[in-house]
Amino acid sequence: MGKGNKTSGNRTGIIIAYFLIYVVWGSTYFFIGVALKDFPPFLLGALRFTAAGLILLSVCYLRGERVFKKSLVVRSAISGVVLLFVDMAVVMLAQRYVTSSFVAIIASSTALWILLLDAPGWKFNFRNFFTVSGGLVGFAGVVMLYLEQLHAEWLSPYSRWGFLLLVFGCISWALGSLYAKYRSSQEEEVNAFAGSAWQMLIASGMFWLCAVVRGELPKTDFSSVSANSWFSLAYLIVFGSLLAYSAYVWLLKVRPATEVGTHAYVNPFIAVLLGVFLGNEQVSFVQIIGLFIILLGVMMIGRQPKKQPVLYKCFRLFL
Repeated sequence: MGKGNKTSGNRTGIIIAYFLIYVVWGSTYFFIGVALKDFPPFLLGALRFTAAGLILLSVCYLRGERVFKKSLVVRSAISGVVLLFVDMAVVMLAQRYVTSSFVAIIASSTALWILLLDAPGWKFNFRNFFTVSGGLVGFAGVVMLYLEQLHAEWLSPYSRWGFLLLVFGCISWALGSLYAKYRSSQEEEVNAFAGSAWQMLIASGMFWLCAVVRGELPKTDFSSVSANSWFSLAYLIVFGSLLAYSAYVWLLKVRPATEVGTHAYVNPFIAVLLGVFLGNEQVSFVQIIGLFIILLGVMMIGRQPKKQPVLYKCFRLFL
């Protein structure tokens, strides 16, 4: 009876966690765009992750977790820089040149980068016909979107740089996710979250440093920040970081990295819906097609062949 309740509880926790990274994370692109109207990018990241990190670390301390374990702090610092700081800094900088909808569409390619960079899984992944085919299809979708950035007149003249920044951010997020799964997550219990708190705090330190160097603090008039921007910041702290990011790190401990990366399936749809209907953003036909091509590739990656067709057997001969 006890074992059944534990299994049911784990299943419920996994469902809730996936809801958070699927739906809530999809909405954060929109709220980042709103907050950036009044907050400079690095200051926004600093405020967000400082608040979220301190709150989560306090909760972990009260729960009796070993929050000051040296190896945990060191490995979490690496994850915090690669997974949070680089990726989120890139996202916020890119949203100065492209829409939140487009950011989310490009971010959908993250699962492809996790596939390519997951060295422990190469032996299996690259001997799977659907996995390799999906990677090629998804890459074609990314190339299509980049070509549009070079020729679309209605886009920002700097949108191509926004695109390249986003691709770099996706790669950084994939590397950080894999490091968190295979390294930093090994330093604590499955249901412990001190590592996530340190990741946020280390990332916030990097954001504060960049904000000071760029002179963002003196340029920001907090009294003129709109209520919408304050609400967006609060939403990012509570839902985007405390809940969704903690859920993501926890899922990396208990589920395969390629499966957890499937949040890329849903995030773009949520972001596009909010961007179009609430933010009055423009989404081109090519972007929609590119989105579906990327998602097709990601779904192919997760498919396992029940029977080995002739084409599949021929493909295996070359590997």
